[in-house]
Amino acid sequence: MALDELKSAVPDYAKDLRLNLGSVIGNSDLPQQQLWGTVLAVAIASRSEIVLRELEPEAKTNLSPEAYTAAKSAAAIMAMNNVFYRTRHLLSDPEYGTLRAGLRMNVIGNPGVEKVDFELWSLAVSAVNGCGQCLDSHEQVLRKAGVDRETIQEAFKIASVIQAVAVTLDAEKSLTD
Repeated sequence: MALDELKSAVPDYAKDLRLNLGSVIGNSDLPQQQLWGTVLAVAIASRSEIVLRELEPEAKTNLSPEAYTAAKSAAAIMAMNNVFYRTRHLLSDPEYGTLRAGLRMNVIGNPGVEKVDFELWSLAVSAVNGCGQCLDSHEQVLRKAGVDRETIQEAFKIASVIQAVAVTLDAEKSLTD
């Protein structure tokens, strides 16, 4: 199992990450589609070849073809949106917030899966990419759809652990190359 290989690659100084990785994926209360869509979208957002290579096969096994594509779509569209909206928010000139974005985001309206799942994946990717405006937007959509705070927190817990594992393993690879 690739998850076990990924956990065993985590160095002893980051033992907490190893334990958390097993916990947030192995003991998650999320339905399989939400869990593995979150895992895949965040693995892509982490930009770590190691993490993506180890987690993608299991995600593909646990997702329908439509959900697999939608999770990848969430990572792709949020890579763009997180930069755009984070930058617009960080600029001190509020006039940028009044300008039309002019960017295509059709997949958000028609992701090919339940809207709640896509929003959850988008929120998790936004957590990795640090876009507060996107986090707020996706959290509000999820809450209006009846998703509880525990479920939302589960998604960004997964994001935080996978991102930390990615940073750690990529640093270790750089140090040994």
